[in-house]
Amino acid sequence: MRALLFIVPLALTIYAFIDCLNTSEEDTKHLPKIAWVFIILLFWIVGPVVWLVAGKARRNAATGTGTGTGPSSWQRGRQQQWVAPDDNPDFLKSLKDDKDARKAEAEAESRKAEAEEELKRRNGGTGPDDKTPPTS
Repeated sequence: MRALLFIVPLALTIYAFIDCLNTSEEDTKHLPKIAWVFIILLFWIVGPVVWLVAGKARRNAATGTGTGTGPSSWQRGRQQQWVAPDDNPDFLKSLKDDKDARKAEAEAESRKAEAEEELKRRNGGTGPDDKTPPTS
């Protein structure tokens, strides 16, 4: 029973500390974030309780709104739902670009091989890379 008197406040302090660190500066209320960190760590039982009650702008889980000023500019600008890769036009475009690049590379290799063969044919096939023995 004595252990609970130590473990419960310690767990509350650790939870509040991590919650404070993970909260953006825009969502902290009344004080700067660094001040909340010091309050949580210095005032062992009271600090975490005050943080949980008054330190953070809480959001309503159903509507996503809260007591704060609204979503930050980063949250407003980002896409709210994940998009599967096969539904993502940017991803599909990158695949097409990769495929086009590989196709162009293969065509360049083919043209290079044809040019080398044409060069060998014009020179009579007696180049240093020619594997056939010379004819007499």
